[in-house]
Formats: sequence, C-alpha cells, structure tokens
Amino acid sequence: MRKMTNNKLQMTNVGIFIILIMVVAAIFAPMIAPYDPSEIVEDNTLAPSIKHLFGTDDLGRDIFSRALYGARISLTVGLVAVTIAVLIGTLFGAIAGYYGGLVDSAIMRSVDVMLAFPSIFLILAIQVMLTPNIYNVMIVIGLTSWMGVARLVRGEFLRIRELQYVEAARAIGASDLRIIFRHILPNAMAPIIVAGTLGMAGAILTESALSFLGLGVQPPMPSWGNMLMDSQAYMRDAPWMAIIPGILILLAVLSLYFVGEGLRERLDVRG
Repeated sequence: MRKMTNNKLQMTNVGIFIILIMVVAAIFAPMIAPYDPSEIVEDNTLAPSIKHLFGTDDLGRDIFSRALYGARISLTVGLVAVTIAVLIGTLFGAIAGYYGGLVDSAIMRSVDVMLAFPSIFLILAIQVMLTPNIYNVMIVIGLTSWMGVARLVRGEFLRIRELQYVEAARAIGASDLRIIFRHILPNAMAPIIVAGTLGMAGAILTESALSFLGLGVQPPMPSWGNMLMDSQAYMRDAPWMAIIPGILILLAVLSLYFVGEGLRERLDVRG
C-alpha cells in the first residue's frame, strides 16, 4: 500500500471528523434541535438571536432546527441512493467481468448508452414524470448512478478472474456463484468502497439541486436544498438564510471527497 502524504492524511482526518459530527447531529436532531422544524415560532424575526442562533426563515421557522433535520434528510438520501447504485453496479459489473464475451459486451454497451445521457437531465426528466418525494429522489438517483461502479467492478473481475487461486477454485469444481461471491468479490471491494464514498457526495449534491428546483424533497420536510430555495427572495435582507445551508452542503460534499481520496490512497486503488 502506498503511504499517504501528511497533507492528504490531515484532509482525510478532517473529512472524517466533519462527517461524524454531521451524522451525530442528524441522529440526535430531535434531542438537539430547540424547535420542531415545521413549528412557526412566536418571536418571528429573520435575524439571528439568542433564541434562534441562525435566525428564522420567511415563515417563522427556526433555521438551526431545520438545518439539523435537513442533515438527516440529505445524509439519508445520499446513503440510500449510493447503496442502490453500488448494489446494481456491483451485480452487473461482476456478471460482465466474470463471464466476458457477449454478456460483457451487452452489459457494457448498456452502460455506454446510459452514460451518453447527462445524468442530471435524465434525473430531471424522470422526476418531472413522477411525484416528487424523498423516496422517488433516492430511487431515481440510485438507478441513474450505478454505471461507474459497474465499470470499476468489471475491471477488477477481469483482473482477478485470471489469478491462480481462482483457477484453483475452478479446478476443484467450485460453482460460479461461490467463485464470484467467496473468492473474487471480497478482493474487489477496495474500488467499490471508494466509489461508494465519492458517490454519496454526488448523491447529496444531486438531491440538493433537485430540492432547490422543487423536484426533490418537498416542504414542509426540511432539506438543505429546499432551504436554499426558500432563501432566494431574501438574499439581500437575510443572506445567512442561503449561506448556512450552502456551507453545510459544501462541508458535507468536500468531507466525503476527502475521505474518498484518503481511502483511494490507503487501499491503493488504481485508475
């Protein structure tokens, strides 16, 4: 394994620390948040105060509480969407890499067709046809982002299936399923883990964009994306309404990228 430089190690550690804080805040949001995210408070003032650390939004809801609950939504969407993408990508990549030939060609041409469409436009088109809600957002993002994982897994399977221990497993009569799941897949997990980490950052960014456009998580359920959408009319009078969710999205995405790059170095993932 290659040794990580001090700078990359520090960035990875910072990324892990920030993500852990966000995960803890998301899990314990009901205990930490001073208000219900949909509650309209009596002292409705946009400006931050002792009672409202980040102020209130245009409807009088506490922004700090909504930011905490928004972390739950954004991180959940990212995790579920990337889980769907990794499962589908691993399945198709494993089949293509192990069997090769016509099976490989058919799956990879399908991947090429999917990659030919800009993912954000494909997601927008699908979301327009569906009822926008958190479940559709997770499913659509997952179903449109598995192609990169499939290509990575295929490459690892093509390499590993020619190694001697796989040939030995075939020689003693091991079934294809046993060879794939017992002998090859565990040794191909490094790129899958890295792709999943980086994919979660992309999923959070995509969810935020969809919610900002009104095609993602729907009000009154808070997410960082629809908090940004609600702040548009107050950019001059209350810029912190946009700055706070924007910074949270930035921190989450950058932290996941730092962690992903750190894992790439640590696990010695090539490419």
